[in-house]
Amino acid sequence: MNLPLIGITLDTEEPGGYSKFPWYAVRENYGAAVAAGGGLPIMLPHETHHVDSYLGAISGLLVTGGAFDVDPALFGAASRHPSIVVKSKRTEFEWAMTEGALSRNMPVLGICGGQQLLNVVLGGTLIQHIPDEIEDPLAHEQPNPRDEAGHDATIVENTLLHYICGKTDLSVNSAHHQAVKEVNDNVTVNAIASDGVIEGIECSDYAFCLGVQWHPEFSIDPADAKIFTALSEAALNYQ
Repeated sequence: MNLPLIGITLDTEEPGGYSKFPWYAVRENYGAAVAAGGGLPIMLPHETHHVDSYLGAISGLLVTGGAFDVDPALFGAASRHPSIVVKSKRTEFEWAMTEGALSRNMPVLGICGGQQLLNVVLGGTLIQHIPDEIEDPLAHEQPNPRDEAGHDATIVENTLLHYICGKTDLSVNSAHHQAVKEVNDNVTVNAIASDGVIEGIECSDYAFCLGVQWHPEFSIDPADAKIFTALSEAALNYQ
């Protein structure tokens, strides 16, 4: 059996640190989690003119997170919070990949910032800075290490995420200051934190369209690995 090829989007960094020139970055555990789930991970440089070729080669798309934000202009906001940091070229590429994958009914998994982008592509909006819009919020930029739980999330029953995880409560990590705000009519909220912050979304218009706000590649909860297995299984069905 051929392993399904899962494209993983990369972060991009300015010169400094690893190289004196612009460079790509991705944590090893993204690829390891995809491989453990039965997929063959491949990294996707931001060559937007090759989006169609990328989509013709892969069977599933994983949009990763990163220390940057979706430009509020993309969801119609009239102003930008001072904390917002954008990476326009990366967002342009990930938007094109996500939109193209959905148009092909290719499985898509958005993680953290990837979920936020997915929600905007699907017609939703974002909270630009959680402390300004959520009363008494949890520490969504958790002070403890990212490979530890930051808080719990409640999984909504009878959703794709509930079917995958097989449980209604997960311990999750948290590394974000933006979050999903409004979802389009065709999008379902499938997970929520105790302070009301949306932790997961999905869209039944597609065979597999899932976003989670936490980082399941760290395998903090036993259910995390099941998300990558489900992505690979959906990609096998897509092949």
